[in-house]
Amino acid sequence: MKNNKLFTAHPIAPATRERIDHELARIETEHEVQILYACESGSRAWGFASPDSDYDVRFVYLRRPARYLTVRPEREVIECPIDAELDISGWDLRKALELGGESNPTLLEWLRSPVVYRQHAQRAAQLRELTERFFARDRAYHHYVSMARKNDREHLKGETVRLKKYLYVLRPLLAARWLRERSDAPPMVFAELAESVLHEAELIDAINELLAVKMRAGEAERGAARPALRAFIDRELERATQQAPAKGERQPFAALDAFLADCVLNQLR
Repeated sequence: MKNNKLFTAHPIAPATRERIDHELARIETEHEVQILYACESGSRAWGFASPDSDYDVRFVYLRRPARYLTVRPEREVIECPIDAELDISGWDLRKALELGGESNPTLLEWLRSPVVYRQHAQRAAQLRELTERFFARDRAYHHYVSMARKNDREHLKGETVRLKKYLYVLRPLLAARWLRERSDAPPMVFAELAESVLHEAELIDAINELLAVKMRAGEAERGAARPALRAFIDRELERATQQAPAKGERQPFAALDAFLADCVLNQLR
Protein backbone atom coordinates (compact mmCIF):
# COMPACT_ATOMS: atom_id res chain seq x y z
CA MET A 1 0.00 0.00 0.00
CA LYS A 2 1.37 3.39 -0.97
CA ASN A 3 -0.18 5.46 1.82
CA ASN A 4 -2.75 4.70 4.50
CA LYS A 5 -3.60 8.37 4.96
CA LEU A 6 -5.77 10.41 2.62
CA PHE A 7 -4.83 13.85 1.35
CA THR A 8 -6.58 16.89 2.82
CA ALA A 9 -6.93 20.42 1.53
CA HIS A 10 -5.08 23.53 2.67
CA PRO A 11 -6.63 26.06 5.13
CA ILE A 12 -8.46 29.20 4.03
CA ALA A 13 -6.12 32.12 3.32
CA PRO A 14 -6.40 35.11 5.73
CA ALA A 15 -7.20 37.52 2.87
CA THR A 16 -10.09 35.30 1.77
CA ARG A 17 -11.41 35.08 5.31
CA GLU A 18 -11.31 38.87 5.54
CA ARG A 19 -13.26 39.24 2.31
CA ILE A 20 -15.86 36.70 3.43
CA ASP A 21 -16.27 38.44 6.78
CA HIS A 22 -16.79 41.73 4.93
CA GLU A 23 -19.51 40.19 2.77
CA LEU A 24 -21.25 38.65 5.78
CA ALA A 25 -21.28 42.05 7.50
CA ARG A 26 -22.74 43.59 4.34
CA ILE A 27 -25.49 40.95 4.25
CA GLU A 28 -26.39 41.66 7.87
CA THR A 29 -26.74 45.38 7.11
CA GLU A 30 -28.59 45.10 3.79
CA HIS A 31 -31.02 42.40 4.92
CA GLU A 32 -31.37 43.61 8.53
CA VAL A 33 -30.49 40.24 10.02
CA GLN A 34 -28.08 38.84 12.59
CA ILE A 35 -25.89 35.94 11.50
CA LEU A 36 -25.89 33.25 14.17
CA TYR A 37 -23.41 30.96 12.40
CA ALA A 38 -21.41 30.97 9.14
CA CYS A 39 -19.14 28.27 7.76
CA GLU A 40 -17.56 26.78 4.66
CA SER A 41 -19.47 24.00 2.93
CA GLY A 42 -18.72 21.85 -0.11
CA SER A 43 -15.34 20.63 -1.29
CA ARG A 44 -13.25 23.05 0.80
CA ALA A 45 -14.92 21.83 3.99
CA TRP A 46 -14.84 18.20 2.87
CA GLY A 47 -11.12 18.54 2.26
CA PHE A 48 -10.68 18.00 -1.47
CA ALA A 49 -10.90 21.40 -3.15
CA SER A 50 -9.37 22.05 -6.57
CA PRO A 51 -7.17 25.12 -7.13
CA ASP A 52 -10.11 26.86 -8.82
CA SER A 53 -12.83 25.72 -6.42
CA ASP A 54 -15.10 28.52 -5.26
CA TYR A 55 -15.91 29.23 -1.62
CA ASP A 56 -19.32 27.90 -0.58
CA VAL A 57 -20.18 30.04 2.43
CA ARG A 58 -23.33 29.00 4.26
CA PHE A 59 -24.97 30.71 7.23
CA VAL A 60 -27.96 30.69 9.58
CA TYR A 61 -29.51 34.05 10.39
CA LEU A 62 -32.09 35.65 12.67
CA ARG A 63 -34.48 38.41 11.64
CA ARG A 64 -35.91 41.17 13.83
CA PRO A 65 -38.86 39.99 16.00
CA ALA A 66 -41.53 41.93 14.09
CA ARG A 67 -40.60 40.16 10.86
CA TYR A 68 -41.72 36.84 12.33
CA LEU A 69 -45.21 38.27 12.90
CA THR A 70 -46.28 39.06 9.35
CA VAL A 71 -49.41 37.77 7.62
CA ARG A 72 -47.38 36.77 4.60
CA PRO A 73 -44.16 35.06 5.72
CA GLU A 74 -40.96 36.29 4.15
CA ARG A 75 -38.76 34.05 2.06
CA GLU A 76 -36.55 32.11 4.45
CA VAL A 77 -33.44 32.03 2.28
CA ILE A 78 -30.84 34.70 1.45
CA GLU A 79 -28.81 33.97 -1.68
CA CYS A 80 -25.87 36.19 -2.56
CA PRO A 81 -23.67 34.68 -5.26
CA ILE A 82 -20.92 37.29 -5.41
CA ASP A 83 -18.71 36.14 -8.27
CA ALA A 84 -16.83 33.10 -9.54
CA GLU A 85 -14.92 32.90 -6.26
CA LEU A 86 -17.64 33.41 -3.64
CA ASP A 87 -21.02 31.71 -3.38
CA ILE A 88 -22.81 32.84 -0.22
CA SER A 89 -26.27 31.79 0.94
CA GLY A 90 -28.09 31.19 4.19
CA TRP A 91 -31.24 29.97 5.90
CA ASP A 92 -33.49 31.76 8.33
CA LEU A 93 -33.27 30.15 11.77
CA ARG A 94 -36.88 28.95 11.51
CA LYS A 95 -36.13 27.11 8.26
CA ALA A 96 -32.91 25.70 9.71
CA LEU A 97 -34.74 24.38 12.78
CA GLU A 98 -37.50 22.84 10.69
CA LEU A 99 -34.94 21.02 8.54
CA GLY A 100 -32.95 20.06 11.62
CA GLY A 101 -36.07 18.59 13.17
CA GLU A 102 -36.50 16.49 10.05
CA SER A 103 -32.87 15.32 10.36
CA ASN A 104 -31.67 17.12 7.25
CA PRO A 105 -27.97 16.11 6.99
CA THR A 106 -27.01 19.37 5.25
CA LEU A 107 -27.60 21.50 8.36
CA LEU A 108 -25.68 19.07 10.56
CA GLU A 109 -22.78 19.15 8.08
CA TRP A 110 -22.72 22.95 8.24
CA LEU A 111 -22.59 22.82 12.02
CA ARG A 112 -19.74 20.30 11.88
CA SER A 113 -17.71 22.19 9.28
CA PRO A 114 -14.00 22.48 10.08
CA VAL A 115 -14.03 26.02 8.66
CA VAL A 116 -16.15 28.43 10.74
CA TYR A 117 -16.17 32.09 9.71
CA ARG A 118 -18.25 33.42 12.57
CA GLN A 119 -20.62 32.19 15.25
CA HIS A 120 -22.54 33.30 18.29
CA ALA A 121 -20.91 30.84 20.69
CA GLN A 122 -23.91 30.11 22.92
CA ARG A 123 -26.61 30.03 20.23
CA ALA A 124 -24.50 28.03 17.79
CA ALA A 125 -23.74 25.47 20.49
CA GLN A 126 -27.45 25.19 21.34
CA LEU A 127 -28.37 24.81 17.67
CA ARG A 128 -25.71 22.13 17.22
CA GLU A 129 -26.94 20.22 20.29
CA LEU A 130 -30.54 20.34 19.07
CA THR A 131 -29.60 19.18 15.60
CA GLU A 132 -27.58 16.29 17.00
CA ARG A 133 -30.52 15.34 19.24
CA PHE A 134 -32.90 15.20 16.27
CA PHE A 135 -30.50 13.24 14.08
CA ALA A 136 -32.31 10.23 12.57
CA ARG A 137 -30.04 7.53 11.22
CA ASP A 138 -32.56 6.16 8.69
CA ARG A 139 -33.37 9.57 7.16
CA ALA A 140 -29.71 10.50 6.86
CA TYR A 141 -28.96 7.11 5.30
CA HIS A 142 -31.59 7.52 2.59
CA HIS A 143 -30.40 11.08 1.93
CA TYR A 144 -26.81 9.94 1.31
CA VAL A 145 -27.76 6.90 -0.78
CA SER A 146 -30.08 9.01 -2.96
CA MET A 147 -27.32 11.57 -3.43
CA ALA A 148 -24.84 8.88 -4.45
CA ARG A 149 -27.26 7.31 -6.94
CA LYS A 150 -28.12 10.66 -8.50
CA ASN A 151 -24.50 11.75 -8.96
CA ASP A 152 -23.51 8.34 -10.29
CA ARG A 153 -26.38 8.24 -12.77
CA GLU A 154 -25.79 11.78 -14.02
CA HIS A 155 -21.99 11.97 -14.10
CA LEU A 156 -20.15 8.62 -14.04
CA LYS A 157 -21.65 6.51 -16.82
CA GLY A 158 -19.38 7.48 -19.74
CA GLU A 159 -15.95 6.27 -20.81
CA THR A 160 -14.57 9.66 -19.74
CA VAL A 161 -15.92 11.48 -16.70
CA ARG A 162 -15.40 14.61 -14.63
CA LEU A 163 -13.02 13.23 -12.06
CA LYS A 164 -14.37 15.26 -9.17
CA LYS A 165 -17.72 13.50 -9.53
CA TYR A 166 -16.20 10.29 -8.22
CA LEU A 167 -15.78 12.07 -4.89
CA TYR A 168 -19.39 13.28 -4.99
CA VAL A 169 -20.45 9.63 -5.20
CA LEU A 170 -17.85 8.14 -2.89
CA ARG A 171 -18.45 10.55 -0.04
CA PRO A 172 -22.19 9.79 0.40
CA LEU A 173 -21.55 6.07 -0.10
CA LEU A 174 -18.96 6.12 2.69
CA ALA A 175 -21.39 8.09 4.85
CA ALA A 176 -23.97 5.35 4.25
CA ARG A 177 -21.39 2.71 5.20
CA TRP A 178 -20.70 4.68 8.40
CA LEU A 179 -24.42 4.69 9.20
CA ARG A 180 -24.71 0.95 8.70
CA GLU A 181 -22.06 0.50 11.38
CA ARG A 182 -22.88 3.39 13.77
CA SER A 183 -25.86 5.39 14.96
CA ASP A 184 -24.26 8.87 15.07
CA ALA A 185 -23.76 11.26 12.16
CA PRO A 186 -20.75 10.68 9.87
CA PRO A 187 -17.76 13.04 9.94
CA MET A 188 -17.80 16.09 7.68
CA VAL A 189 -14.17 15.81 6.51
CA PHE A 190 -13.77 13.23 3.75
CA ALA A 191 -10.39 11.90 4.90
CA GLU A 192 -11.66 11.33 8.44
CA LEU A 193 -14.76 9.55 7.13
CA ALA A 194 -12.85 7.39 4.64
CA GLU A 195 -10.15 6.38 7.11
CA SER A 196 -12.85 5.34 9.58
CA VAL A 197 -14.80 3.01 7.28
CA LEU A 198 -12.39 1.87 4.55
CA HIS A 199 -10.18 -1.13 5.16
CA GLU A 200 -9.28 -1.99 1.54
CA ALA A 201 -5.67 -0.84 0.99
CA GLU A 202 -5.94 -0.85 -2.80
CA LEU A 203 -9.06 1.29 -2.67
CA ILE A 204 -7.41 3.87 -0.41
CA ASP A 205 -4.52 4.04 -2.90
CA ALA A 206 -6.97 4.54 -5.77
CA ILE A 207 -8.76 7.33 -3.90
CA ASN A 208 -5.48 9.01 -3.02
CA GLU A 209 -4.48 8.99 -6.70
CA LEU A 210 -7.82 10.59 -7.54
CA LEU A 211 -7.43 13.20 -4.80
CA ALA A 212 -3.96 14.08 -6.03
CA VAL A 213 -5.35 14.82 -9.50
CA LYS A 214 -8.41 16.65 -8.16
CA MET A 215 -6.40 18.94 -5.89
CA ARG A 216 -3.95 20.05 -8.58
CA ALA A 217 -6.31 20.16 -11.57
CA GLY A 218 -9.34 22.33 -12.36
CA GLU A 219 -12.91 21.61 -11.35
CA ALA A 220 -13.79 20.57 -14.92
CA GLU A 221 -10.89 18.12 -15.33
CA ARG A 222 -11.96 14.98 -17.20
CA GLY A 223 -10.31 11.59 -17.41
CA ALA A 224 -10.85 7.95 -18.20
CA ALA A 225 -13.26 6.01 -16.01
CA ARG A 226 -11.51 4.21 -13.16
CA PRO A 227 -12.39 0.50 -12.95
CA ALA A 228 -11.43 0.00 -9.30
CA LEU A 229 -13.64 2.89 -8.18
CA ARG A 230 -16.42 1.77 -10.54
CA ALA A 231 -16.43 -1.71 -9.03
CA PHE A 232 -16.51 -0.33 -5.49
CA ILE A 233 -19.37 2.04 -6.30
CA ASP A 234 -21.43 -0.77 -7.84
CA ARG A 235 -20.88 -3.01 -4.80
CA GLU A 236 -21.74 -0.25 -2.34
CA LEU A 237 -24.88 0.81 -4.17
CA GLU A 238 -26.14 -2.76 -4.12
CA ARG A 239 -25.27 -3.13 -0.45
CA ALA A 240 -26.95 0.18 0.36
CA THR A 241 -30.29 -1.17 -0.84
CA GLN A 242 -29.98 -4.48 0.96
CA GLN A 243 -28.84 -3.18 4.33
CA ALA A 244 -30.81 0.02 4.94
CA PRO A 245 -31.41 0.79 8.65
CA ALA A 246 -34.88 0.42 10.10
CA LYS A 247 -37.09 3.47 10.49
CA GLY A 248 -36.68 5.20 13.84
CA GLU A 249 -39.09 7.19 15.99
CA ARG A 250 -39.66 10.88 15.31
CA GLN A 251 -39.43 13.48 18.06
CA PRO A 252 -41.91 16.34 18.69
CA PHE A 253 -40.73 19.83 17.75
CA ALA A 254 -41.38 21.40 21.18
CA ALA A 255 -37.67 21.92 21.97
CA LEU A 256 -37.12 23.50 18.54
CA ASP A 257 -40.11 25.82 19.03
CA ALA A 258 -38.78 26.89 22.42
CA PHE A 259 -35.32 27.63 21.03
CA LEU A 260 -36.75 29.69 18.16
CA ALA A 261 -38.96 31.69 20.53
CA ASP A 262 -36.04 32.37 22.85
CA CYS A 263 -33.83 33.54 20.00
CA VAL A 264 -36.51 35.75 18.43
CA LEU A 265 -37.54 37.38 21.71
CA ASN A 266 -34.03 37.84 23.07
CA GLN A 267 -32.10 38.02 19.77
CA LEU A 268 -28.41 37.09 19.96
CA ARG A 269 -27.68 38.35 23.44
